[in-house]
Amino acid sequence: MDIEELRTFVEVADAGGVSAAALRLGVAKSVVSRRLFRLEADLGVQLLARTTRGAALTEAGSTFRDYAARVCAEIEVARETILPAGDLRGRLRVAVPLSFGPNHFAPILAEMARRHPQLQVHACYGDRFVDLVTEGYDCAIRVGYLPDSNLVARRVGPIFGKFVASPDYVAARGAPETPPDLAGHEALMQGTESWQLMDGDSIVTVRPQGRFKADNGTALAAAAAAGLGIACLPDCLTDHYIASGALVPVLARHPPPPAGAYVVRPPGQHPARKIRVLTDLLIEYCDQAPAPARAFGAG
Repeated sequence: MDIEELRTFVEVADAGGVSAAALRLGVAKSVVSRRLFRLEADLGVQLLARTTRGAALTEAGSTFRDYAARVCAEIEVARETILPAGDLRGRLRVAVPLSFGPNHFAPILAEMARRHPQLQVHACYGDRFVDLVTEGYDCAIRVGYLPDSNLVARRVGPIFGKFVASPDYVAARGAPETPPDLAGHEALMQGTESWQLMDGDSIVTVRPQGRFKADNGTALAAAAAAGLGIACLPDCLTDHYIASGALVPVLARHPPPPAGAYVVRPPGQHPARKIRVLTDLLIEYCDQAPAPARAFGAG
């Protein structure tokens, strides 16, 4: 029984098919199929039932998957333990937010790859919340307010933001002065989320309404500059609009509470060293950034 066969089986089980697992592993589908064949032959049982839609775990496969995943995790920890200090190998697959990623996180991932030439870094940029386990990610960088989940999160820095609107919108509709005033305004949102505002030392939650939604903060900033409504966005997405006069702050007495940037990973007793190294690099970036740009607040 080979560790690569075990790892391949876990990937196929989690991805739901050979093709998706091959993409995660960076190998040909034929390689994945051969590894599965050898593993099943060695065990003498069928672990996966092949279907037109992919592969489904048999009863034996469902039982074996958890044991195989634990073995792979322990082997990964053992490998890291005996590597020379600071040396990283293997692959880091990380999900990165599109709104922040290219400007703030891509240089950090590039620096990590430069420092560790044996490490493969695969970054996927998007603003949706990926399922780390099902989609085969080692970790994700997330910004904002984290929902409750079973993921393990490490905060790497704060993120500051504000409410903004265009001067034309304010001239036509007026500027809200208090949180309840938002009920009479068009909100630009990613979905049906609630907004939090500071009221002295307290936090007030409102549920704004609006007809324009986008799953990307950059798109919402552009919509606000076009006069479509009020947006709640991090400073790094609005500073250049405010500097040019295309946007103005509103609700200055009731800013959103500071959010955060986080590294999140699936639950497990031993975080992989590559995830710890990435986390330390992000904290290092946040601590060493010039004061106006510190904490990802300005870009």
